Amino acid sequence: AAAGRYIEARLSKFAKEVVFNAKTTHWKPSYDGRNQEPETLPIKFPLLLAQGTKGIAVTLTSVILPYNFIELMEASINILRDEPFQIYPDFPTGGSIDVSRYNDGAVGGRLRIRAKMHYDDKRKAIIITEVPYTVTTGDLKESIVRAFEKGKIKIKKVDDNTAAEAEGVVYLPGGVSPDQTIDALYAFTSCQISFSPQTCVIVDNKPVFMTASDILRHSTFRTRDLLKQELEIQLAELEDRWHWVSLEKLFFEKRIYKVLEKDSASWEAQVTAIDPYRKLFRQEITRDHVLKLCEKPVRKISKFDIKKATEELESIEMELEETKNHLQHLTDYAVNYFRHILEKYGKGRERRTEIRSFEDIQATAVAVANEKLYVNRATGFAGYGL
Repeated sequence: AAAGRYIEARLSKFAKEVVFNAKTTHWKPSYDGRNQEPETLPIKFPLLLAQGTKGIAVTLTSVILPYNFIELMEASINILRDEPFQIYPDFPTGGSIDVSRYNDGAVGGRLRIRAKMHYDDKRKAIIITEVPYTVTTGDLKESIVRAFEKGKIKIKKVDDNTAAEAEGVVYLPGGVSPDQTIDALYAFTSCQISFSPQTCVIVDNKPVFMTASDILRHSTFRTRDLLKQELEIQLAELEDRWHWVSLEKLFFEKRIYKVLEKDSASWEAQVTAIDPYRKLFRQEITRDHVLKLCEKPVRKISKFDIKKATEELESIEMELEETKNHLQHLTDYAVNYFRHILEKYGKGRERRTEIRSFEDIQATAVAVANEKLYVNRATGFAGYGL
């Protein structure tokens, strides 16, 4: 088992709302047995798809790309309403993707990702403003330099001016076509990369290959189940609270504590005094309840506010009705939950990666013709050197 320093984490406000609930979490002893730690966190959000992941394992490698926050929430709502939906990867680095062969993230699918660039006529250079996912501007510069050294593209130089935003500048010599160079950058450098998704996940303690849509469905219904658990726990707590406040109010309102003055040694007298009122309660009145009431100090008795207790009971009863209504309309409650998350945390999480169709670039059409071919017709030799 991992030591504490490897597993401790500080949760964000968002995480506290969707990831952690002590009442629905299954706990186990920590590695040294001194504390309790979660077996897993009851996450009410498709975190796996929102973050993406990449893992290594023999035949069970998992490559799951990140998806857009807003689109995941909207798709979850559609799932609950039994309406059609589609989700595609979205990357914090932007760029553009071709999803024509993505196949919903199933094994065998393929996703092409391209950098965004344009030609700046004033600087006589190609400006790269967004890079493919997992590629840094440093990696991109190195791949362009390598392509130039191999003679596949013609450039003057390449600069990495990245600061708050990515910016790569590829200066072109005179007479070189910008359009052909852009195509060559896609063909021979990291300006275009491919991902083959492999959505291997654990379901019921077994590895399963699923599509991205299947993972989202699983997550959405899991979220609804967790919301149901939370409502059931809340309902039980409200019932307990209603029972205790009602009992406390009755004890003081009917002056049952006066029995103590007559027979302070007999706890049974307290139980007997409450007997006529048992039918007013939703739960059994136990001996522990009576003992707890009889231990109230005189100061508490003198300051007890019957009106305030009545108002609290009314408030609890309203919450009880509301909670029962949510349980009866659980799907609508889950839809409103996803809407709440979307409205509260969705700002600034709009799609950054453009979805478009790429034309296939033939390497032979964009490569620079920079090699001489030598032919000796007498001997049949053909090659790049003599």
